[in-house]
Amino acid sequence: MMKKQKRNKLFVRFVGLMLLATLLTFTVTAYATGSQSDTQENSQTENIIKSVDDLPGKTIGVQLGTTGDTYATDYEGDEAGTKIERYNKAADAVQALKQQKIDCVIIDDLPANDFIQKNSDIKKLDENFADEDYAFCVQKGRTELLDKINSSLAKLQKDGTIANILTNYIGTDEQKGKTPYEKKDVDRKNGKIIVATNAEFKPYEYYENGVVTGIDMDIMQAICDDLGMEMQIEDMQFDSIIVAVQSGKADVGAAGMTVTEDRKKNVDFSDSYTNAKQVILVRNTDNKGGGIGFIDKLKQSFVDDSRWQYILTGLKNTLIITIFAILIGLVLGSLIAIVRTVHDQNGKLKILNFICKIYLTIIRGTPAMIQLLIIYYVIFASVAIDKTIVAIVAFGLNSAAYVAEVVRSGINSVDHGQFEAGRSLGLNYKQTMWSIILPQAFRNMLPALCNEFISLLKETAISGYIGLNDLTKGGDIIRSQTFEAFIPLIAVALIYLAIVMLLTFAVNKLERKLKNNEIR
Repeated sequence: MMKKQKRNKLFVRFVGLMLLATLLTFTVTAYATGSQSDTQENSQTENIIKSVDDLPGKTIGVQLGTTGDTYATDYEGDEAGTKIERYNKAADAVQALKQQKIDCVIIDDLPANDFIQKNSDIKKLDENFADEDYAFCVQKGRTELLDKINSSLAKLQKDGTIANILTNYIGTDEQKGKTPYEKKDVDRKNGKIIVATNAEFKPYEYYENGVVTGIDMDIMQAICDDLGMEMQIEDMQFDSIIVAVQSGKADVGAAGMTVTEDRKKNVDFSDSYTNAKQVILVRNTDNKGGGIGFIDKLKQSFVDDSRWQYILTGLKNTLIITIFAILIGLVLGSLIAIVRTVHDQNGKLKILNFICKIYLTIIRGTPAMIQLLIIYYVIFASVAIDKTIVAIVAFGLNSAAYVAEVVRSGINSVDHGQFEAGRSLGLNYKQTMWSIILPQAFRNMLPALCNEFISLLKETAISGYIGLNDLTKGGDIIRSQTFEAFIPLIAVALIYLAIVMLLTFAVNKLERKLKNNEIR
């Protein structure tokens, strides 16, 4: 009893130390941010960009897969040494600009205006970088769907619906919010349209109160109302949208997408519904305003607009994926381990062992992210399946390969004399394995299994690549809305840390209990 109380006290102290370390991290970061302000102000004059002509030799930030990326690529590798930094989110590029990691950002005009409104330390150049047209994309060959969308767009342009939607988001201050589009109560007997988007591109598509909204979403809803169809929105990385449309995982791509020749080789585009332009964001050296306080940042990150719900939803999905993936990994991994062990001991199950070795080689030799993308966009390309199930299958199959080797090594760690003793008592191979070998092996492989489960939990952070709102994705959504990187990232990290600590504590307790039983 005394030992148990001592262990509990040690655990409580450890948690207290972790919380103290977190508090110190916040304090040091706040101090460092303030102390570096003068240095940053002096260095801002080193790479001033006043026009497009100043871009050569600079470090340019873009969102991966956008037309800004395409345009910036023309500068890459020039004699001036221009560098291109590609980010999965426009908000990440803006954050890098604010922290002076890059010199400018090439981005669409309207999202740029939203970034400027929330960040007084950046501005856009008066000179536009490029003009372009936005349209929706569909899979090549789906001419019937494309014709229906174009017909609806023409009707919505004619009756002023699209003009009202645009005015509602980007009109004058007196016009904004006055003409919101209301979903119509119509018979939706003609099926469903799955719309792929990247909801981090305000005002075209973004999260508001947990729902994806924006210009593109309202126009697509109006099209679905006209066609008598349901609309289902799938939020994903921007560079995954065309892939999703090509593979049939989505019917339409709607994400402020510019029509380009390269994209037209892979998908078909609807008629344009609006014009846009690319602009250049740079640091605002004239800004002298200070930032908001730490408490206000916490409120902005979690309380305003109930943003804590993104974290809660993400945590729920992460735990669901992890738990079920662990179960798949344990069952499948143990079966593979037994097959390989049987083959190693008596040469049986040659075909199954060969299949298992190929499986282990492929899974252990390729990144988990690539496996997730292949399962979603290739294996389940033509199957309407919940993304959570896809993630469970992907991570379960990945975990099984590592669990198999852990279990196999655990079985091999048991002295071979135990097999012989079991057989001499009249037990067959299956009974010996189940009653004698596996219980001993389990104690030996418990620490390695714990490490695998911890790794699996952290690997689920890549679920956002298929548009699944996991814990990491929830933090990313908050970060894209508030442009505050530190607090959401630290919050997500602390949640992962807390889960890992609880899992480690539980496994250690089980391990001690097994050892006590062994002593008795």
